[in-house]
Amino acid sequence: MKEILINYMKKYSDRSEAELDKVASDVVITPFNKGTVLLQQGEVIEQCFFILKGCIRKFSVSESGKETTVEFYTEEQSVTIFHPHGLSDQPSKYSLECVEDCVLVVGDLSEEQVVYDTNPGLETMILKMVEGDMGEIHDHFAAFISSTPEERYQSILENRPELLKRVPQHQLASYLGITPESLSRIKKRLGSSQI
Repeated sequence: MKEILINYMKKYSDRSEAELDKVASDVVITPFNKGTVLLQQGEVIEQCFFILKGCIRKFSVSESGKETTVEFYTEEQSVTIFHPHGLSDQPSKYSLECVEDCVLVVGDLSEEQVVYDTNPGLETMILKMVEGDMGEIHDHFAAFISSTPEERYQSILENRPELLKRVPQHQLASYLGITPESLSRIKKRLGSSQI
Protein backbone atom coordinates (compact mmCIF):
# COMPACT_ATOMS: atom_id res chain seq x y z
CA MET A 1 0.00 0.00 0.00
CA LYS A 2 2.89 2.34 0.70
CA GLU A 3 3.85 2.18 -3.00
CA ILE A 4 0.44 3.60 -3.97
CA LEU A 5 1.04 6.54 -1.65
CA ILE A 6 4.56 7.17 -2.96
CA ASN A 7 3.39 7.08 -6.59
CA TYR A 8 0.65 9.58 -5.76
CA MET A 9 3.08 11.90 -3.97
CA LYS A 10 5.42 11.84 -7.00
CA LYS A 11 2.73 13.70 -8.98
CA TYR A 12 2.98 16.66 -6.60
CA SER A 13 6.63 16.67 -5.57
CA ASP A 14 10.09 16.84 -7.07
CA ARG A 15 11.59 15.14 -4.00
CA SER A 16 13.66 11.99 -4.39
CA GLU A 17 12.16 8.54 -4.03
CA ALA A 18 14.13 8.07 -0.79
CA GLU A 19 12.65 11.29 0.67
CA LEU A 20 9.14 10.27 -0.35
CA ASP A 21 9.74 6.81 1.11
CA LYS A 22 10.65 8.41 4.44
CA VAL A 23 7.48 10.54 4.39
CA ALA A 24 5.38 7.47 3.55
CA SER A 25 7.04 5.53 6.39
CA ASP A 26 6.03 8.22 8.87
CA VAL A 27 2.32 8.13 8.06
CA VAL A 28 -0.30 5.99 9.77
CA ILE A 29 -1.95 3.46 7.44
CA THR A 30 -5.01 1.78 8.95
CA PRO A 31 -7.57 -0.74 7.68
CA PHE A 32 -11.27 -0.09 8.36
CA ASN A 33 -14.20 -2.46 7.90
CA LYS A 34 -17.15 -1.74 5.65
CA GLY A 35 -19.74 0.23 7.61
CA THR A 36 -17.23 1.95 9.89
CA VAL A 37 -18.26 5.53 10.63
CA LEU A 38 -15.10 7.63 10.54
CA LEU A 39 -16.87 10.84 11.49
CA GLN A 40 -20.37 11.34 12.85
CA GLN A 41 -22.32 14.46 11.92
CA GLY A 42 -22.07 16.83 14.90
CA GLU A 43 -18.61 15.67 16.00
CA VAL A 44 -15.57 17.93 15.85
CA ILE A 45 -13.27 16.99 12.99
CA GLU A 46 -9.99 15.60 14.32
CA GLN A 47 -8.71 13.55 11.37
CA CYS A 48 -8.26 13.64 7.64
CA PHE A 49 -7.92 10.63 5.35
CA PHE A 50 -6.34 9.53 2.09
CA ILE A 51 -7.76 6.42 0.45
CA LEU A 52 -5.33 3.74 -0.61
CA LYS A 53 -8.10 1.16 -1.07
CA GLY A 54 -11.87 1.35 -0.72
CA CYS A 55 -14.74 3.81 -0.91
CA ILE A 56 -15.98 6.41 1.59
CA ARG A 57 -19.33 8.17 1.52
CA LYS A 58 -19.83 11.72 2.79
CA PHE A 59 -23.42 12.40 3.82
CA SER A 60 -25.68 14.43 6.06
CA VAL A 61 -28.97 13.79 7.80
CA SER A 62 -31.51 16.62 8.05
CA GLU A 63 -33.54 17.37 11.18
CA SER A 64 -36.46 15.55 9.54
CA GLY A 65 -34.25 12.45 9.12
CA LYS A 66 -33.64 12.69 5.36
CA GLU A 67 -30.22 11.35 4.43
CA THR A 68 -28.38 13.05 1.57
CA THR A 69 -25.19 11.65 0.05
CA VAL A 70 -22.87 14.50 -0.89
CA GLU A 71 -19.86 12.64 -2.32
CA PHE A 72 -18.13 9.32 -2.80
CA TYR A 73 -14.35 9.14 -2.45
CA THR A 74 -12.28 6.28 -3.86
CA GLU A 75 -8.63 5.34 -4.33
CA GLU A 76 -6.11 8.17 -4.43
CA GLN A 77 -8.54 10.76 -3.13
CA SER A 78 -8.18 12.77 0.05
CA VAL A 79 -11.11 13.08 2.40
CA THR A 80 -11.12 16.27 4.43
CA ILE A 81 -13.99 18.39 5.64
CA PHE A 82 -13.00 22.03 5.73
CA HIS A 83 -14.34 24.73 8.05
CA PRO A 84 -13.94 28.47 7.61
CA HIS A 85 -10.55 29.66 8.88
CA GLY A 86 -10.41 29.82 12.66
CA LEU A 87 -13.48 27.65 13.23
CA SER A 88 -11.78 24.25 13.45
CA ASP A 89 -13.62 23.35 16.65
CA GLN A 90 -17.05 23.56 15.00
CA PRO A 91 -19.15 20.39 14.73
CA SER A 92 -19.14 18.72 11.34
CA LYS A 93 -22.19 19.09 9.11
CA TYR A 94 -21.34 15.71 7.55
CA SER A 95 -20.68 12.08 8.40
CA LEU A 96 -18.06 9.87 6.76
CA GLU A 97 -18.71 6.15 6.37
CA CYS A 98 -16.75 3.31 4.75
CA VAL A 99 -18.91 1.88 1.94
CA GLU A 100 -16.36 -0.91 1.49
CA ASP A 101 -13.48 -2.33 3.49
CA CYS A 102 -10.89 0.46 3.33
CA VAL A 103 -7.17 1.01 3.81
CA LEU A 104 -6.56 4.65 4.68
CA VAL A 105 -3.78 7.05 5.52
CA VAL A 106 -5.02 8.71 8.69
CA GLY A 107 -3.85 12.20 9.54
CA ASP A 108 -4.31 13.72 12.99
CA LEU A 109 -5.19 17.38 12.42
CA SER A 110 -3.84 18.40 15.86
CA GLU A 111 -0.40 17.06 14.81
CA GLU A 112 -0.41 18.73 11.39
CA GLN A 113 2.24 21.38 12.13
CA VAL A 114 4.53 18.85 13.86
CA VAL A 115 4.38 16.62 10.77
CA TYR A 116 5.18 19.59 8.51
CA ASP A 117 8.12 20.59 10.72
CA THR A 118 9.46 17.02 10.68
CA ASN A 119 9.11 16.69 6.89
CA PRO A 120 10.26 19.89 5.14
CA GLY A 121 8.48 20.43 1.85
CA LEU A 122 5.50 18.27 2.84
CA GLU A 123 3.28 21.30 3.46
CA THR A 124 3.88 22.56 -0.08
CA MET A 125 3.18 19.11 -1.50
CA ILE A 126 -0.07 18.80 0.51
CA LEU A 127 -1.11 22.28 -0.61
CA LYS A 128 -0.65 21.26 -4.26
CA MET A 129 -2.71 18.09 -3.64
CA VAL A 130 -5.52 20.06 -1.98
CA GLU A 131 -5.51 22.67 -4.77
CA GLY A 132 -5.86 19.87 -7.33
CA ASP A 133 -8.69 18.27 -5.35
CA MET A 134 -10.46 21.60 -4.87
CA GLY A 135 -10.26 22.37 -8.59
CA GLU A 136 -11.84 19.01 -9.42
CA ILE A 137 -14.53 19.46 -6.75
CA HIS A 138 -15.37 22.95 -8.05
CA ASP A 139 -15.65 21.74 -11.67
CA HIS A 140 -17.71 18.72 -10.62
CA PHE A 141 -20.09 20.83 -8.51
CA ALA A 142 -20.64 23.38 -11.29
CA ALA A 143 -21.47 20.61 -13.78
CA PHE A 144 -23.66 18.82 -11.23
CA ILE A 145 -25.79 21.87 -10.44
CA SER A 146 -26.48 22.67 -14.08
CA SER A 147 -27.38 19.11 -15.16
CA THR A 148 -30.48 16.94 -15.03
CA PRO A 149 -30.53 13.71 -13.00
CA GLU A 150 -30.18 11.73 -16.24
CA GLU A 151 -27.15 13.82 -17.25
CA ARG A 152 -25.66 13.28 -13.77
CA TYR A 153 -26.09 9.53 -14.13
CA GLN A 154 -24.58 9.66 -17.62
CA SER A 155 -21.60 11.53 -16.16
CA ILE A 156 -21.09 8.74 -13.62
CA LEU A 157 -21.23 6.19 -16.45
CA GLU A 158 -18.53 8.11 -18.32
CA ASN A 159 -16.30 9.28 -15.46
CA ARG A 160 -16.80 6.96 -12.49
CA PRO A 161 -18.48 3.75 -13.73
CA GLU A 162 -16.97 1.70 -10.90
CA LEU A 163 -19.38 3.43 -8.47
CA LEU A 164 -22.28 1.53 -10.05
CA LYS A 165 -20.87 -1.74 -8.70
CA ARG A 166 -19.39 -0.41 -5.48
CA VAL A 167 -22.22 1.71 -4.06
CA PRO A 168 -25.75 0.66 -3.00
CA GLN A 169 -28.43 1.98 -5.38
CA HIS A 170 -30.25 4.00 -2.69
CA GLN A 171 -27.00 5.86 -1.85
CA LEU A 172 -26.26 6.49 -5.52
CA ALA A 173 -29.81 7.81 -6.01
CA SER A 174 -29.38 10.13 -3.00
CA TYR A 175 -26.11 11.39 -4.49
CA LEU A 176 -27.89 12.12 -7.79
CA GLY A 177 -30.70 13.90 -5.95
CA ILE A 178 -33.41 11.42 -6.95
CA THR A 179 -35.32 8.45 -5.55
CA PRO A 180 -34.15 4.86 -6.13
CA GLU A 181 -37.23 4.36 -8.31
CA SER A 182 -36.27 7.31 -10.52
CA LEU A 183 -32.76 5.90 -10.80
CA SER A 184 -34.20 2.56 -11.94
CA ARG A 185 -36.25 4.34 -14.61
CA ILE A 186 -33.18 6.24 -15.85
CA LYS A 187 -31.18 3.00 -16.04
CA LYS A 188 -34.01 1.34 -17.96
CA ARG A 189 -34.31 4.29 -20.35
CA LEU A 190 -30.58 4.28 -21.07
CA GLY A 191 -30.61 0.55 -21.64
CA SER A 192 -28.97 -2.28 -19.77
CA SER A 193 -25.95 -2.26 -22.12
CA GLN A 194 -24.68 0.87 -20.34
CA ILE A 195 -25.11 -0.48 -16.82
